[in-house]
Amino acid sequence: MAFTVEDAPWWTRATVYQIYPRSFQDSDGDGIGDLRGILSRVDHLAALGVDVVWLSPVYRSPQDDNGYDISDYQDVDPSFGTLADLDALIVALHERGMRLVMDLVVNHTSDEHPWFVESRSSAGSPKRDWYWWRPPREGTALGDPGAEPTNWHSFFSGSTWEPDAATGEYYLHLFSRKQPDLNWENPEVRQAVYAMMRWWLDRGVDGFRMDVINLISKDTTLPDGPVLAGVWGDGSGHYTDGPRVHEYLQEMHREVFAGRDAALLTVGETPGVTLDEAVLYTDPARREVDMVFQFEHVGLDHGPGGKFDPRPLRLTDLKATFGRWQAGLAEVGWNSLYWDNHDQPRVVSRFGDDGRYRRESAKALATLLHLHRGTPYVYQGEELGMTNAHFTRFDQYRDIESLRHVAQARALGTATDEQLLAGLAAHGRDNARTPVQWDATPHAGFTTGTPWLAVNPNHVEVNAEAERADPDSVFHHHRRLIALRHEDPVVALGDFTMLLPQDEQVYAFTRSLDGEALLVVVNVSGEARDVDLADAWALDGDGGWGPLVLGSYPDGAASPTTLRPWEARVHRRG
Repeated sequence: MAFTVEDAPWWTRATVYQIYPRSFQDSDGDGIGDLRGILSRVDHLAALGVDVVWLSPVYRSPQDDNGYDISDYQDVDPSFGTLADLDALIVALHERGMRLVMDLVVNHTSDEHPWFVESRSSAGSPKRDWYWWRPPREGTALGDPGAEPTNWHSFFSGSTWEPDAATGEYYLHLFSRKQPDLNWENPEVRQAVYAMMRWWLDRGVDGFRMDVINLISKDTTLPDGPVLAGVWGDGSGHYTDGPRVHEYLQEMHREVFAGRDAALLTVGETPGVTLDEAVLYTDPARREVDMVFQFEHVGLDHGPGGKFDPRPLRLTDLKATFGRWQAGLAEVGWNSLYWDNHDQPRVVSRFGDDGRYRRESAKALATLLHLHRGTPYVYQGEELGMTNAHFTRFDQYRDIESLRHVAQARALGTATDEQLLAGLAAHGRDNARTPVQWDATPHAGFTTGTPWLAVNPNHVEVNAEAERADPDSVFHHHRRLIALRHEDPVVALGDFTMLLPQDEQVYAFTRSLDGEALLVVVNVSGEARDVDLADAWALDGDGGWGPLVLGSYPDGAASPTTLRPWEARVHRRG
């Protein structure tokens, strides 16, 4: 049931831009980005040509996990501004033809949310069952080693269970201890969440990116998981794509989106999701979400020790993963396409070359991604070719996940400080969170104060002002990619066919629709390469691949079938 040109939803030809507000633009000199700062930069987004802005959380929060620990879903944190500022941003985006998508974080709240404060007040609280509370294991006392109700390991290190001395029980937190998990088994919880979502839609918001939404349904028997290193177990099999998650999302659609869903965008972040589950989530007939974020491709450079144990990417692995997802959602469902976000390192440093070929590799990787079938997501600064932070000291990092990983590894003696620093430099989340580089002035034009996280020193060369002034920049290449998706139905809806699946240097594929066809060829290396596609793509009269639609080098295609280092080309069948 593939979409046709006549019935395809608007988001099939759209591009989404993610803003991490803390690091986008500061308007008041306190070193923290805010809503008025974003408002001052909306013309940058309009010039880029994006259709949707996804705003990471700006809700009231103690900021234990930079806003993903929410204490009030219906207010803006003072560090970001006011509800009036958010209303003004919605108006400004709508006036420029852009939509606003809010982050929806409803697997957990902050431990300072009034719901949890009441739940924690006594074992007999009316809201006790709004969260997951359990007594210590039989024969143990609260706080004893091994007394936790399950052996599950937290995403942020240690146990998922926090003891509460006042009531003598533990509460569940898959993430930080200050992020207790909501109990979606309780219908009152679900109705409270749906009411909040309707409130935002009525305010003018155009949809939601749903944080770890496939974790909201747990196996209520709470079994132990297989033991990992040390004492903790992997409980993910008991809460990932849990037993009632599809029921909950279908209920959410009925209660919140029905009747206005054609104008909205809903995307679920779904760590650990399988392709089969993704088809269920995104099948339009099931009315759950429009698309999901999967994480297979951003795990390909993780070693045996996990994300902080980096290894080089094998291009054939990337092709196999992307190819599988393109094929698996070809007839039913829809892909989200992304390299970067607030949780991932910068792609030009990760899979590209952020030194000699920074510009070329950033443009090549953008071409590769945007020409797949799905909705592309651009993370702030990606359109500028921003790089990893290249921090060299532990005290430069701010991210809770990174700091807790270091503490745990040191306690267990599983890595040296040199290994830990190398892991953080490669995959730490702060790589994506350094302030956006607007110009070459001190602090990159982000703030007049002291930034909450250090600005990358390369902002003197890599910044939006320089990018916009250079027609051959990463910025303008992104702008052309976004425009091509708007203008050419084959980019949005065409079939996908992988070419050269075993080549470790060249990534090539075709897109075809109603007799039209595009060839995408990308050299994912710093060495020139002759490419033979004669068996898959007819050569034109000049021995080349047909008219050039888009190229990453300013002089077009210098050779009919030879790619220069990190060159990307899109050709139309002649």
